Amino acid sequence: MSNTTDFEPTNWKSPEMKARIRRRYRRDRNFRYLGIFAVALASMFLFILIGKIVRDGSMGFMQTSLDLDITFSAEILGDPRAMGAKAFEEKVRQANMIRVIDASLTNYFPDVESRRDRRALLRMVSGGAREQLRNMVLETPAIVGSTKRVRILAADDIDQLRKGKIDGSLPEANRKVKDKELGWYQKLYDDGRVSLNFHTAFFTSGDSRDPELAGIWGATVGSAFTLIVTLLIAFPVGVLTAIYLEEFAPQNRLTDIIEININNLAAVPSIVFGLLGLAVFLGVMHLPRSAPLVGGLTLALMTLPTIIIASRASIKAVPPSIRDAARGLGASPMQVVFHHVVPLAMPGILTGTIIGMAQALGETAPLLMIGMVAFIVDIPGGFSDAATALPVQIFLWADSPERAFVEKTSAAIMVLLAFLISMNGLAIWLRQKFERQW
Repeated sequence: MSNTTDFEPTNWKSPEMKARIRRRYRRDRNFRYLGIFAVALASMFLFILIGKIVRDGSMGFMQTSLDLDITFSAEILGDPRAMGAKAFEEKVRQANMIRVIDASLTNYFPDVESRRDRRALLRMVSGGAREQLRNMVLETPAIVGSTKRVRILAADDIDQLRKGKIDGSLPEANRKVKDKELGWYQKLYDDGRVSLNFHTAFFTSGDSRDPELAGIWGATVGSAFTLIVTLLIAFPVGVLTAIYLEEFAPQNRLTDIIEININNLAAVPSIVFGLLGLAVFLGVMHLPRSAPLVGGLTLALMTLPTIIIASRASIKAVPPSIRDAARGLGASPMQVVFHHVVPLAMPGILTGTIIGMAQALGETAPLLMIGMVAFIVDIPGGFSDAATALPVQIFLWADSPERAFVEKTSAAIMVLLAFLISMNGLAIWLRQKFERQW
């Protein structure tokens, strides 16, 4: 009896089969080219975006200064040798430093006589020059009665002129710097009294209405306080929730509903958490408005789903044999989890936490809803002080009409991107350093 079958071997050399193989290879090749094109297109747009930010923001770290011969008149500032230290300090704090600057400019431009022109001449100097000179006198009282060349900040229009953002060749009606101011600037520039320097105050000062005085330190401190509150709340609550759901919670309808809601909360728009913080923390609990404490609580709610999901995935990735071995040696359920499972899952938990914190650092919408959009000049000194955050500071500067705030905005974005890249790089490093292959 012979074995028979209906199977007939495929004729791989037939024209039909060769055509099918060619079509398959062609589809694979086209799909590969399409993927390469998509990656190249995304990279091109990313390059354009980052290039524009760097081009606009690089000048935000620089600031124009004017070198003026300042005469520290004892008539205006008082004589420290004839006065007590406290009386001299009070005299200096009440002194009209505009007169000191005006006298210096009048000596340098003796042909400027009208009151209008002298006011225009004073507008070339930043408003922060008065406080700068006052601090110099308070730090070194011996300079009273002498004349020193002092490098003081130029006003934002002069700064933009030096950086080429204002075209001096345009007609006077089409630029903010008038012809007389352009002539005064040119004289200072020809005499070597105009310089473009790295602006350290951008990293050490708070916000200001004047672009040349505005800095990111206040917003950076506010972001730091906010993230500390977020981490202290979201990390332990998120990790403990993941441990309970993964290791101890019974599999029933209630836990299924909780898991579904956690996954859904991870996709909720961030502004919804801002509305929640506005209603609960401000409306019900009456916590201080525009404070890092409220911002941290709100961002903690937003970050919790991310930490829980990442922690559960890391705990689930620990092999069951680890648990079985611990139980076999007599470990209790708590010892199994906290002595064996959690330490092995900690790299993934930390990675998810850092990614969640990086997301919280870049959020703006929730903080706008709880009032952290206020104009804050002072550096916050605690978790309940009024503060703003770096993303909100960028939002405020982007909405300002002054041209100089454009480069300040891009410079602040560069700082924020540096923080985000550092945090994501730290997450990758932790993953690669501590991850174990099973």
